[in-house]
Amino acid sequence: MSYIKKNELQINSKLFDFVNNEIIPGTKIESEEFWTNFEKIVHELAPVNKKLIQKREEIQKKIDEWHKKNKGKELNKKEYLEFLKSISYIVKEKDNFNIETTNVDDEIATIAGPQLVVPIDNARYALNAANARWGSLYDALYGTDVISGDKANGFDEKKARKVIAYVRKFLDETVPLENGSWNDISELKVRNNNIVFLLDKKEIYLKNKNQFIGFNGEKEKLTSILLKNNNLHIDILIDPNHFIGKIDKVSISDFIVESALSTITDNEDSVAAVDAEDKIKCYRNWLGLMKGDLTAKFEKNGKKIIRKLNPDRTYISKDGNKINLHGRALLLNRNVGHLMTNSAIILKDGSEIPEGIMDAFIIVLCAFYDFKNKKNSRTGSVYIVKPKMHGPEEVAFTNTLFGKVEEALGIKKYSIKVGIMDEERRTTVNLKECIRQVKNRIVFINTGFLDRTGDEMHTSFEAGPMIFKGDMKKSTWLGSYENWNVDIGLSCGFSGKAQIGKGMWAMPDKMANMMDQKIGHPKSGANCAWVPSPTAATLHSLHYHKVNVFDEQNKIKTRSKAKLDDILEIPTADRPNWAMDDINRELENNAQGILGYVVRWINQGVGCSKVPDINNVGLMEDRATLRISSQHIANWLHHGVCKENQVMEVMKKMAKIVDEQNKDDPAYQKMSDNFDKSVAFSAACDLVFKGRTQPSGYTEPLLHQKRLEKKAGN
Repeated sequence: MSYIKKNELQINSKLFDFVNNEIIPGTKIESEEFWTNFEKIVHELAPVNKKLIQKREEIQKKIDEWHKKNKGKELNKKEYLEFLKSISYIVKEKDNFNIETTNVDDEIATIAGPQLVVPIDNARYALNAANARWGSLYDALYGTDVISGDKANGFDEKKARKVIAYVRKFLDETVPLENGSWNDISELKVRNNNIVFLLDKKEIYLKNKNQFIGFNGEKEKLTSILLKNNNLHIDILIDPNHFIGKIDKVSISDFIVESALSTITDNEDSVAAVDAEDKIKCYRNWLGLMKGDLTAKFEKNGKKIIRKLNPDRTYISKDGNKINLHGRALLLNRNVGHLMTNSAIILKDGSEIPEGIMDAFIIVLCAFYDFKNKKNSRTGSVYIVKPKMHGPEEVAFTNTLFGKVEEALGIKKYSIKVGIMDEERRTTVNLKECIRQVKNRIVFINTGFLDRTGDEMHTSFEAGPMIFKGDMKKSTWLGSYENWNVDIGLSCGFSGKAQIGKGMWAMPDKMANMMDQKIGHPKSGANCAWVPSPTAATLHSLHYHKVNVFDEQNKIKTRSKAKLDDILEIPTADRPNWAMDDINRELENNAQGILGYVVRWINQGVGCSKVPDINNVGLMEDRATLRISSQHIANWLHHGVCKENQVMEVMKKMAKIVDEQNKDDPAYQKMSDNFDKSVAFSAACDLVFKGRTQPSGYTEPLLHQKRLEKKAGN
């Protein structure tokens, strides 16, 4: 790599050119001014960043020693709590307060709905996610297992009619008529500023006439009707010439529903960005989204397609005015956490730049284009989700960083909004004080089972062998953690101002199960919950029509609050005298996920994959799932539940299975041909056998090292 010396920085020449030639020209910021301010702040904050990481390790060592000292004893919660306070793992909780964030877009503050997460390094996926603000409900139902039927052999009219019946029932529940059913209507018209339904030759109206918002076409010959429920829009398309319209007695051809209200474009767990080349790819796609000119060219079914951002949607209001609805999801950007550094920029002491500092500057600089055109945020905000922060000090550091970025770039204070990923135990137990540190810029908190479980296991590594991974979801700490997050958010005034989020549905092919289970997220008081695809967003949006999240939040405010004692319940096994078959089955399940994900990460630079599990069920895997699986095996090894040679045999066995599962991928490189020379297999093994010593149990350091090794041709 070639570097350019700028002040006391060595900057990768390609990154330097990208910032100077592609980002800066449209920002009214001078290149010299940018790099001067950037260099000063980087050298001011990098040592602080380093000390925060060192403090994590110091605290972890004290916790390890406490557990070793108390080995064999039953956990005394009171003593444990006092110990955690004595080492500043848990800080003193101060007075109650409400967040004071302003200029927040409605998609975050006042509308509840699905949230997509998409790797920013893939332009096509990023565009699909941005465009997932609106989705065809008919396509989502027909193309998944929510509705039974066969779609493999051409058009299945029987299944199509089931889809129509499903949607009519949904409308009866959420947008009911004053009497009768949507199944029975024979005609639709607009008269006297209302939608009129013909039912048994009688004219009837909606039970709640305010749910009719607007239309397209002529009042007596409509092409679409715009309805609204729980702040979410439904666009009913009418086309008697459409193949679906022809079999519908009112000629309804589709239902286009508001789906992914917001999307997190991800620079972290779902990408494999290890050097300047990778980072530029991520930054360039984000720049294109902020400018509004990002495109992706690809071939599908023999046709060349150019994908770009969807335009806004326009309608005529019921009183004759024009309605303009945003056509795209509100885009947030997840930066990396405080741990990782990147060789794209070298500091004066020869060390790599903290990657999170670099992310903050460049992501906000790209957002200058959106500050002008307001195609994403209409309030002049840029939304950065910050992962893997440990406690209030680290959140305060993020607040300082964002403040300095605002000052250096000359933008209004608190224009940079922050989302806190509540995925580390030290953040969970101090969540209120974490929020206090960013009370003027906080817009988002969420729970994430996998990363949070990974940290749970690493923090309490010396406490004993962990329970089976599948049992974690039933453990005391987890349910309390999920409720605690909502309780704290509501007590800090999040309702109507900021998002409280819940985690990912990991099985993209199991949409029927998702529809049965994921309604629990809005019922839990979550404004948003993560989904793995635009189709899943469209389906999950139905839950937010059925559940008014803000009403649920008001109910939750009156319930008994989750208890810190329960969150501190360590998920160790009382008597790990498990059968060897059960142990091997658990090892195989973990190894399957690790290998299936790592082989693509290392060999192909794919940060998010649908990986078949041991039962060939496709699961969306990213570094969070990798963290829990690798820490779980590492914990069992440490406590003698299994042996190294046993685990290695399992790794080799599952590597062969993973190779077989990927045999139809022409770009796939097998691991089992030569285990000793496979960098991917080596990486997977290191994550397990060196898992005990990895900082906070994170997988990034080893993955980055091995990916760089692979890119170098080793």
